[in-house]
Amino acid sequence: MPVLTRLIPSPVVVDISRGAMDDLAGLLADQRISASGKLAIAISGGSGQVLRAKLEPVLPHADWYAVVDGTIDSAVKLADDIKGRRYDAVVGLGGGKIIDVAKYAAARVGLPMVAVATNLSHDGICSPVATLDNDNGRGSYGVPTPIAMVIDLDVIKEAPVRFVRAGIGDALSNISAIADWELSHEINGEAVDGLAAAMARTAGEAVLRHPGGCGDDEFLTVLSESLVLTGIAMSISGDTRPASGACHEISHAFDLLHPGRSALHGEQVGLGAAFAMHLRGAHEQAGLFTEVLRRHGLPVLPAEIGFSTDEFVEAVEYAPQTRPGRFTILEHLNLSAAEIRDAYADYAKTIRS
Repeated sequence: MPVLTRLIPSPVVVDISRGAMDDLAGLLADQRISASGKLAIAISGGSGQVLRAKLEPVLPHADWYAVVDGTIDSAVKLADDIKGRRYDAVVGLGGGKIIDVAKYAAARVGLPMVAVATNLSHDGICSPVATLDNDNGRGSYGVPTPIAMVIDLDVIKEAPVRFVRAGIGDALSNISAIADWELSHEINGEAVDGLAAAMARTAGEAVLRHPGGCGDDEFLTVLSESLVLTGIAMSISGDTRPASGACHEISHAFDLLHPGRSALHGEQVGLGAAFAMHLRGAHEQAGLFTEVLRRHGLPVLPAEIGFSTDEFVEAVEYAPQTRPGRFTILEHLNLSAAEIRDAYADYAKTIRS
């Protein structure tokens, strides 16, 4: 008998609402994730302590673990600390670094992982990938998708608005990434997972077309849903292809070439996506990208994140080396430094006019 349907790896529950964190214990009990409340909760050493003070009275059986940074060493240490202590689940309570550390640690000890995001800076909050710093720079590690996803809009509003803006850039970059995926299919015959592509594209378009701003509950809900859908799209495809193309290659190049100066991930990929759309000749869409990025206070020129034109050209030229085997508009065009400079001059002129 032919297989007529497929199972989609996704959280059993997604709660995006005001005050969602206040009922965390009840949600985990109702979903049979943790009836006992025996949880290992990873938090940052800074802002995480404020949330601990708020949640500790309603989670009396949980143990709290402060995570120093987003490195593979911190993730391994967390796994070693919680191993053999009979927890129901690991909870990552914080931003992307804390969630990625908790994902990796949970996978290492074989426990389900609950993601409680305190900012919306990128789409890794619900993805099957943990991005961790290591001795060679930064690595991506395959992990199970979180079993539950909780986003408290009241908490999100308390985070610096720059983190919300970065999430906007990451969501918009889906559209460029899907264009790269489809280009690879056209040129190289690479298979495109239609469901994953549809989800990632829809997530990006929802943010691109929404008229609201970072202070609106409705917009924050749409952005949150878009980041969650992007993570599920990556689970469906089995890799980051639905959300990572030339835009992310450019961002990775900034990170590797200028590790002490790179901006937020979402800021860089938003800029990278706008430039990639320009490179593929989609000038009208590139203009829409830059218009929306500017409206939300995001950079559209490298100078706005502290990089010169020469440094941007260098990053774009180096970018294909960051993802060997991935085919995007950068690999397709294979531009020289002089050609990249000319393309950037045209891009800059277009968006300033």
